[in-house]
Amino acid sequence: MKTLVRNYDNLNSFPALFNELFGEQAVSKFNKNVPSANIKETEDNFGIELVVPGFKKEAFKVEVHERNLTISAGEKTESEEKTETFLRKEYSFGSFTRSFRLPNTVDSDNIEASYEDGVLHLTIPKKEEAKPKEPKLISIN
Repeated sequence: MKTLVRNYDNLNSFPALFNELFGEQAVSKFNKNVPSANIKETEDNFGIELVVPGFKKEAFKVEVHERNLTISAGEKTESEEKTETFLRKEYSFGSFTRSFRLPNTVDSDNIEASYEDGVLHLTIPKKEEAKPKEPKLISIN
């Protein structure tokens, strides 16, 4: 907690705090191969959304290893057309990898992911001790 407070005092904005907590790898906003992430926080969890249309659900790989959350996908498509006068073969390959460093306050064993309408949604629950608590009244003896 002292580290968090010290780091927060040195940062000027929530995005800077989030990057400090999650240790997100530097991604250039001009790199079109890496999807941008929308990251939100509620009292109970963090949410990450990646807009990645064109992929099948089976193409995604989401894994956590020692507080590192890695999201990747790769797909290859091929099309071949034969006629009497020509042969045309087209293929494309798309892939990306995106990593985030998770804080100690998340329950990495219960991360959930879903993919719908080209958007990958991840829900990263917080540990009970990280959730806000009601003030406790201390009696004076």
